[in-house]
Amino acid sequence: MISLALQHLKTNFGYDSFRPGQTQIIDNVLNNKDTLVIMPTGGGKSLCYQIPALCMEGTTLVISPLISLMKDQVDMLVSSGISAAYINSSLSYEEVQNVMYGVQSGKIKLLYIAPERLENERFCNELAQINVPLLAIDEAHCISQWGHDFRPSYRSIQQLLHLWDKKPTVIALTATATEEVSADIQQLLSIEKENTFITGFARENLSFSVLLGENKEAYIKKYVKANENEAGIIYAATRKSVESVYEMLNKAGFAAGKYHGGMFEEDRTYEQNRFLNDEIQIMVATNAFGMGINKTNVRYVLHYNMPRNMESYYQEAGRAGRDGLDSECILLYSSSDEQTQRFLIDQAQDRSRIPFELQKLHAMIDYCHTERCLQSYIIEYFGDEAGQDCGRCANCTDNRPQLDVTTDAQKVLSCIVRMGQKFGKQLTASVLAGSRSKKVLEFNFQKLPTYGILRAMNAKEIANFIEFLISEKLIVVNNGQFPTLSISDSGKEVLLGQKKVLRKEARIIESTVEPNDPLFEVLRKIRKEIADHEKVPPFVVFSDKSLKDMCVRKPKNSTQFLEVSGVGESKLEKYGKTFIEAIIANS
Repeated sequence: MISLALQHLKTNFGYDSFRPGQTQIIDNVLNNKDTLVIMPTGGGKSLCYQIPALCMEGTTLVISPLISLMKDQVDMLVSSGISAAYINSSLSYEEVQNVMYGVQSGKIKLLYIAPERLENERFCNELAQINVPLLAIDEAHCISQWGHDFRPSYRSIQQLLHLWDKKPTVIALTATATEEVSADIQQLLSIEKENTFITGFARENLSFSVLLGENKEAYIKKYVKANENEAGIIYAATRKSVESVYEMLNKAGFAAGKYHGGMFEEDRTYEQNRFLNDEIQIMVATNAFGMGINKTNVRYVLHYNMPRNMESYYQEAGRAGRDGLDSECILLYSSSDEQTQRFLIDQAQDRSRIPFELQKLHAMIDYCHTERCLQSYIIEYFGDEAGQDCGRCANCTDNRPQLDVTTDAQKVLSCIVRMGQKFGKQLTASVLAGSRSKKVLEFNFQKLPTYGILRAMNAKEIANFIEFLISEKLIVVNNGQFPTLSISDSGKEVLLGQKKVLRKEARIIESTVEPNDPLFEVLRKIRKEIADHEKVPPFVVFSDKSLKDMCVRKPKNSTQFLEVSGVGESKLEKYGKTFIEAIIANS
């Protein structure tokens, strides 16, 4: 069966070999074993069910959470010569019936549906009459109450499994799942642990940076200017921030789009399509944008604010470089981001989730202050072994000497102990700075020997230093309505002079951009013309990776063109002549 899978991989998708992990996963599915796949964004999850779908008799059902995700996936499959369709709220009743007729007559190999559709009894009765060999559940973390994006409608999937006399093989896929979430998915879908595949959370083409204390607006304008020919997403935590950044960029002369939950749906769709079709290069958005957006040529993701948790951050940052080319993920942190996210967490309807969300927020704050390898921090958060440092992130490439800050660390730790280890970061910073605020005086903290002991720094600098000590595991944050600080065992070693603390100075990172090959720009223009004519996003025609491979190989005939990454028989037939002629004319 794997030989047949390889044949489909080359003929339909234009690739000669599978990526790491894909062969084992596909073999597992083709042997009718229910399978859980945890693979980073851009790692090739979709092929893990699309290839088996082509090898199996019948129609594969794909549960997908967003309309935009379905449309992108179906467009790309159809472009590769594969019969696929979707059913969601964007279709009329007649259109839905036409799709179902195509499914019932065996003409459609993959059918994408939203989980909410499974709550419709009549629709489920129609599904029961179809030969469904495989059920693919995308964004599977949504089924777990411990997931960062739990969706009750995903629970309907469990009932779906009993629709057919012969249960379909199940493949559940996600990019962001902690060990707890993975175990929950396994239990809910009855997937054996040995049939869980984790290909590693590392994205070797992404470089991560966290910038503290930057002028965010000035930095973004400078960065976007330096990367003006590249597509990028700028995430902000609130609608107000999105509007502010959007206005700032447009006033500076940059063509940017915006996307947030306060806009009309047709306006959001319009802005999203402009970005997908390369009519604009910059999208400013809240986390409402991007889930399932399959735009492969996003070269950078900037976070104007710190996200609420690591799952959200890695999912959003992972939208950069889906084509495997080098891309940047930069988080612009300020202490006010913490207050913003605490406010948003406090608005939760399910009050029981607040402690859980606060714990995740603290891990995100630690990430912003650690001086360890950023990629390693992320990998370990998801329960994987980091191994060697990535060598690419801002922390790994930072060659500045470390400063010995043991004495200042001891002052902070001593102050926390003298305050009884039952107060939070801001009040501790105020005491160390020598503040005469109402709260400091109310508790008589001005009488402590540690009062004002770090007055050479202001309260904000001290708060940042405390966050650094938390990220170094010297201070423990105790969750609750008002998080308090206490000293860890490692912190006690520092207090007793048994361990040193080293820290680097604040950094300034300059953005850089490599000029594109002139031939690449010619091919990109041709791709855009074809995409406009076919009314699909440019990446559906070819990814940036395919265009860059054309620039390297410079194919002069059909045989050579088929060797280009991402070129299968269908795309050769559709586009080969146009691109080959352009390459010959511009070489």
